[in-house]
Amino acid sequence: MTGSLFDDLDAPDPGFPAPGDEGDRADRPAGWARRSRAPLAVRMRPRRLDEIVGQQHLLRPGSPLQVLAGEDRGPAGPSSIVLWGPPGTGKTTLAHVIARGVSRKFVELSAVTAGVKDVRKVMDEALTDRDLHGRTTVLFLDEIHRFTKAQQDALLPGVENRWVVLVAATTENPSFSVISPLLSRSLLLTLQPLERADIAALLDRAVADPRGLNGEVELSAEAREHLLDLCGGDARKALTSLEAAAGVALSKRPGPGDAPDGAGADGAQEDAGDDGAAGRPVPVLTREHAEEALDRAAVRYDKNGDQHYDVVSAFIKSIRGSDVDAAMHYLARMIEAGEDPRFIARRLIISASEDIGTADPTALLTAVAAADAVQLIGMPEGRIPLAQAVAHLATAPKSNAAYTAIDEAIADVRRGRAGPVPLHLRDAHYPGAGQLGHGRGYVYSHDEPNGVAAQQYPPDELVGTDYYRPTEHGRERDIAHRLEILRGIVRGR
Repeated sequence: MTGSLFDDLDAPDPGFPAPGDEGDRADRPAGWARRSRAPLAVRMRPRRLDEIVGQQHLLRPGSPLQVLAGEDRGPAGPSSIVLWGPPGTGKTTLAHVIARGVSRKFVELSAVTAGVKDVRKVMDEALTDRDLHGRTTVLFLDEIHRFTKAQQDALLPGVENRWVVLVAATTENPSFSVISPLLSRSLLLTLQPLERADIAALLDRAVADPRGLNGEVELSAEAREHLLDLCGGDARKALTSLEAAAGVALSKRPGPGDAPDGAGADGAQEDAGDDGAAGRPVPVLTREHAEEALDRAAVRYDKNGDQHYDVVSAFIKSIRGSDVDAAMHYLARMIEAGEDPRFIARRLIISASEDIGTADPTALLTAVAAADAVQLIGMPEGRIPLAQAVAHLATAPKSNAAYTAIDEAIADVRRGRAGPVPLHLRDAHYPGAGQLGHGRGYVYSHDEPNGVAAQQYPPDELVGTDYYRPTEHGRERDIAHRLEILRGIVRGR
């Protein structure tokens, strides 16, 4: 399987004649190259660990990946690994590099299509190969988070007894998507988003490399920056975007009989490279070409994984921190990624009470109204009341006094600080309650001059305890002054 996996990357393009045939003509299509029709991202996939950009924290001498790739032959055997990282950071690439290791049989399964039967078949064949041929089977399982618990259970015997060396890839947090027994038998390796300089190096390599664009275009600095802005740290996205933009540039390349832009009166091209065989200049891939091929940036967001939680966490913290611009950014990211607007509205309602509270009591009204509006009108119009609520909440005065008050009260109850209800506050409406002393001595607040009665309300052991401590922000400044007076009257000070 290892051989067939890579042979097509170097093969001539089956859609064009071989060298020496009628394809070596001046009228061959612009951008023609005798190479595989595989996508640029596949053609440019590294073949050795030293070709990989980024992830250097995982590629040190003696690392599990070095051992798996056969480039470090220490006493330790290969370990099963789980590769966790965002799309385009090299998980599949690392697996394909490992596949080239000597004395290895490489088997690739996708959790999208494979089932328990396929896994068990691989395990049986791997056991035979190990015992009869002394050959290690490397099983690459992509999208392992899509496997059910039963399917992941089927992997355990082979991984534990090293019938196979598992290389599993996932974009979701393995703590939530991979069963604990499998994690305990594997090493978890976290891949980091690629740095901008790493992806820039990949783009330059792809332009010049014979496996890539073979120098048939020149990449301008402005176009490179635009591609880097759009890819969001995703190498695959960057190379796919480069290929699309190169297609636009090549399609606008002047024909053999056309006078290209910048030609002099005699038709000679000024300050341009030449592609040799066709006598035509090498086109420069400009920002305009890239913008024509790609009209928007990729939004990295997984609605059930880390990005879901990370983005909404940043969203709420931006509101709490009164950064309305950052809050709008994260709102836009969630909307563009297709997040459920009802989820966003629920988070706004929570934020209105948790982070703003009585500093601006109208914030909760706005959040609830936004939630109702989203239910009534749906999306995309629902983005407008959501944005209004975000603007209100982010710019409102902040107080978590009510939030901390209830949490402190609950903590006291859980610690057992919940004495008997004072007799004068107990229910006295049923016959015989008076004989028990219920309601005796209760002072009706409305009968008092200020509508406030001086009497004990909490259990004995909580007398004098303050849970609600208003801040000096917004409306709570007035509440704090009023509360001081109320506590003085009620507690008889």
